[in-house]
Amino acid sequence: MDTMFEEMAKSPAAWLSGEGKEALVVLSSRVRLARNVAGCLFPASADAATRERIVGYFDSTRARSKLLAEGLFYKATDLSRLDQDFLVERHLISPGFLNGENSKALYIDPQERLSIMVNEEDHLRIQALAPGLDPEGAYKLATRYDAEISAHLEYAYDPDFGFLTACPTNAGTGMRASVLIHLPGLVLTREIDKVISRITRSGLVVRGFYGEGSDVLGNLFQLSNQRTLGVTEEETLRQITRVAEEIIESEAAARQRLIDEAADMIEDKIWRAYGILKHARVLTSEEVMNLLSAVRLGHAMKIIDFLDVALINDILLLSQPSHLQKFYGHEMDSNRRDFVRAQMVREKLRQVEN
Repeated sequence: MDTMFEEMAKSPAAWLSGEGKEALVVLSSRVRLARNVAGCLFPASADAATRERIVGYFDSTRARSKLLAEGLFYKATDLSRLDQDFLVERHLISPGFLNGENSKALYIDPQERLSIMVNEEDHLRIQALAPGLDPEGAYKLATRYDAEISAHLEYAYDPDFGFLTACPTNAGTGMRASVLIHLPGLVLTREIDKVISRITRSGLVVRGFYGEGSDVLGNLFQLSNQRTLGVTEEETLRQITRVAEEIIESEAAARQRLIDEAADMIEDKIWRAYGILKHARVLTSEEVMNLLSAVRLGHAMKIIDFLDVALINDILLLSQPSHLQKFYGHEMDSNRRDFVRAQMVREKLRQVEN
């Protein structure tokens, strides 16, 4: 097995540090900027030579930039399928980055708070991650790299339509801002559909754990903007922060309702989840995510007060299939992963109690 990213798997992801504003409810914030090089066809329309030229342009920019020189740079051909799946789990690339031909590249900053996908849907997808509710902080980091790149490369830009993008729904600011938010209270009180409907009416969209086209796992929802044209970046950041704060209030009210109306049942659910995680001999990644959702709720409600959010987040990430294999340094079939995953969870929880 190749050893790329094994050391990365052994350290927690910076965006899952458990720090930041509203960290008990919001795991992380993300800002992604779509940019294209002026005078070049978008990746889907470009031939292989053009796509390779875009990779070369970015690599040349990286070589001339003090800021970009500090990070890691990989061509898609350097990455095995396991590497790519690992990077998706770590939220450093999109699932869409795996599709199609290989004239692609990836940049990751040393702190893992920023990544740049070259030749995904657009020539450049600059994405920044921040722990907790901090779209503004993610935006500041993304624009720092955006400004550095634009000093060396001319972007496709129109005075009326803003940044030109492969998909018209990204034109304008080219910015997607999102928050990853944990909403077990709203799910358990069956108010989640009503809240999602309210979010959708406000012009935002709700997706699963890995973004567009993915399932909701562990009661984790991704909230992001839809509109990029005719709106400023600042307006988008304010809107997503405001709506997230409203959802946090709704989640707090739902959790209080659970305590008032079904305290014994909720405590039982939380302790049962912890007991399974602590003693199970076989666990799927989906099971771990759902059980951790109850434990995360128990921590936030001060029912399980000896765990911290950083540990819960660490187990969440390490339980993903590719992380598990990278962490232990060898490939495994799904049955073996389920056994090793349970062992890893038991060991992590045992460390806390000792």
